[in-house]
Amino acid sequence: GDFSGQLLAYLSLGPIFIIVGFVTLIIFKRELHTISFLGGLVFNEGVNWLIKNVIREPRPCEEAHSTVTTKYGMPSSHSQFMWFFSVYSFLFLYLRMHQTNNARFLDLLWRHVLSICLVTVALLVSYSRVYLLYHTWSQVLYGGVAGSIMAIAWFAFTQEILTPLFPRIAAWPISEFFLIRDTSLIPNILWFEYTVTRAEAR
Repeated sequence: GDFSGQLLAYLSLGPIFIIVGFVTLIIFKRELHTISFLGGLVFNEGVNWLIKNVIREPRPCEEAHSTVTTKYGMPSSHSQFMWFFSVYSFLFLYLRMHQTNNARFLDLLWRHVLSICLVTVALLVSYSRVYLLYHTWSQVLYGGVAGSIMAIAWFAFTQEILTPLFPRIAAWPISEFFLIRDTSLIPNILWFEYTVTRAEAR
């Protein structure tokens, strides 16, 4: 009931905001890598559910939260979700995106700042689960480790297996009908869309 608890409670809603953001982004952008990213998050949640029901470790204070839908707490799904999102985004920023203009310093600066923000949010959400008595430190720690491993594995799967198939998938009639596109061959999609928009506006 204190201010810190309320703030952390709102912050722990981060996974919901991220899912809503992904759905919105997919509706408006319809890009295959974004769809794959969301698929990885959903798969990560499925793995978390499986691990919880195999280990069956209870939460630290079950009586404190009567509305919790799952009684098992190992590993923390919030922690696993946020660390999957943060680690995958980190890999995407530094391995997938490449700068094409001359603003090298600014490019690296915003990537570093964004990476720090991602890690900070993941740490705060993970801490919130302990502070709010939903999980123990070990449940949060193992959730973070599981999410990070899943993110690395899914990123490698997307880059090595799915990305070479994206041009073919984008050419399917159903993909053309729904305007699904592949931007994997564009080095920096932000810079590309910026220049194309400026060119079209002239």
